[in-house]
Amino acid sequence: MPAAVPGVVPVAAGAAAAPVTAPDKKLKLGAKGKEVLWLQKRLKELGYRPGKIDGRYGGGTLAAVWAFQKVNGIKPTSTVGKATWSALETPEAPKILARNGKPTRAEVNLTSQILVLYVRGEVKLISHISSGSGVPYCETSVWQGKEQRFCGSATTPTGTYKTTWRRDGWHKSYLGQLYNPIFFNGGIAFHGALSVPLQPASHGCVRLPMNVAEELPGLLGTGVPVHVRGKFRR
Repeated sequence: MPAAVPGVVPVAAGAAAAPVTAPDKKLKLGAKGKEVLWLQKRLKELGYRPGKIDGRYGGGTLAAVWAFQKVNGIKPTSTVGKATWSALETPEAPKILARNGKPTRAEVNLTSQILVLYVRGEVKLISHISSGSGVPYCETSVWQGKEQRFCGSATTPTGTYKTTWRRDGWHKSYLGQLYNPIFFNGGIAFHGALSVPLQPASHGCVRLPMNVAEELPGLLGTGVPVHVRGKFRR
C-alpha cells in the first residue's frame, strides 16, 4: 500500500487508501500531455507546489520535482524517470527537524535545500529552496541615496527563530530585489527569486520559486517558529 500523503485527509475514517499507479513514461523539461498533468496533480496532492496545473512541464513543476526527489532520496534532475514515478506511488514524508517543535512551524533543511511548512501538525507545503552560498562577498550598490560597499559571508545561520516583518511584492534591499519577503532572522528572509538553483546561491536569505513565494504569505503568519538545521555539502 502507498504511504500516507502528509496533510491529506482520508475520504472516510478507517477507509483503506486506494493504490496509486503512476504513468511510468520518461518526462523531460518542456514535455506536455496527460502524464505531466498526472505528475502535477500528484505533486500538489502530496504538498508540493508545481505551479499551474496545465499539463506543461515548466519551471514551477521542475522545482516541485526537485523538492520531491530530494525528500525521497533521489538525486535531483529534470528527468522524471522510473525511480521518481515509483516514489510518487509510495512517497516518503520529509524528515522532521524539530521533533518537539510547535504544531505550526517552518523547517529549513540546509543539507537537502528543502522548506517544509507544518500547520496544526500537518505538512502544508514542501518546497525546493536555495540558501546562502557560503562564499564571502563584497559588493557595491547605491543605498539610501549614496554608493556604498557591503561585505558578508553569505551564510544562512542555523538556529531557531520567528517570523517578523514582511513586504508585499518586490522589496529592494541593499543586496538586490526580494519578492514577497518574510523576515525571520534580522535581514534574512524567505523570498521569491527568479533564480533558485540546486546549489545554495543567495547572500543568506532563503530563495523560493516565485509561485511558492506567491502562496507562502497567506500560510505563514507572524511569530511562527522557523527552525534552520543542517549544512549543505558540495
